[in-house]
Amino acid sequence: MCTVTYIPRQKGNFILTSNRDEQAARSSKSLNQVLQNKQQLIFPRDTEAGGTWIASSDADRVVCLLNGAFEGHDRKPPYRRSRGLMVLDFFSFGKTEDFFRNYHFQGMEPFTMLIVERGKLWELRWDETEKSILQLDNEKPHIWSSATLYDAKTKAKREKWFENWIKNIHIFSRENILHFHKTAGDGDPWNDVIMNREDIVQTVSITSILKLADRIDVMYHELLTNQIRTAEILLQRELVASAED
Repeated sequence: MCTVTYIPRQKGNFILTSNRDEQAARSSKSLNQVLQNKQQLIFPRDTEAGGTWIASSDADRVVCLLNGAFEGHDRKPPYRRSRGLMVLDFFSFGKTEDFFRNYHFQGMEPFTMLIVERGKLWELRWDETEKSILQLDNEKPHIWSSATLYDAKTKAKREKWFENWIKNIHIFSRENILHFHKTAGDGDPWNDVIMNREDIVQTVSITSILKLADRIDVMYHELLTNQIRTAEILLQRELVASAED
């Protein structure tokens, strides 16, 4: 998994959208809301490992995970911890920098982690040996494709679809970016944004996170049953007040 896009909006708001490419049996059917480390979290829970690939908190923090770092890799289990549980572990750290500095990444399978925290956009890649950390421009659109499913040529093609979509869009709305996530491609079911590789791995869900001035709105579309779940969390009051100053 996955295909992920980031769309900036005014005043530090944004839309983060994730297509999850996975085995059908691991498709979550619902959104979970839990209290963890004094933060209210919303996330779909993976049915196998119990973690998640995307989560939001009322502390104005969003995390999204893609399998693989820069390119495909040979799996070498057992691994120390599920990458999906690592996403939830992130919220045990007060700041993104603390997570980068202090989390024990050794023994983890390669991944790419995207973090949007209080106006900052981060990309962390772990290749089983070392970390690569970038702070990205949060005022520009971005797209990522999982390194385990899409080679460099296919990723470049998908980036071109995204660039062409941006050129033809005047309003960056949730509806518009969802349309991209549902329709972009050239008719190749193996590599379109909604993908299906002989029903072994396929796009099982789309999660859209809309960050607004005072809240985070989550829409989860489970494609296999065509069920849509929505939920929202109000941002902690001190964060809203700080943003208004």
